[in-house]
Amino acid sequence: MSLSKRLYIGNISFSTTEEELREVFGKHGTVDSVSVITDRDTGRSRGFAFIEMDDSGAAAAMEALDGQELGGRPLRVNEARERQPRGGGGGGGGYRGR
Repeated sequence: MSLSKRLYIGNISFSTTEEELREVFGKHGTVDSVSVITDRDTGRSRGFAFIEMDDSGAAAAMEALDGQELGGRPLRVNEARERQPRGGGGGGGGYRGR
């Protein structure tokens, strides 16, 4: 059983669909999931996606598709990194009472 790898796909056209990405990346291996990230308020694509696929297929897809055009734009394909925790605003020192 091979492990799954998560890829970040950047610079996609706002009209690119999950089906298109599944078809393009499926030529390089088994695609487990595709998620085009959309704006919470407008529902429009934010221009990037995440794809999970088998380990060897992910390596082949990164090699073959990084910089290739899809929808008139050159794709950026990298291994996705874990999301960094967001800071909770403010901060600063503690209470300085006198």
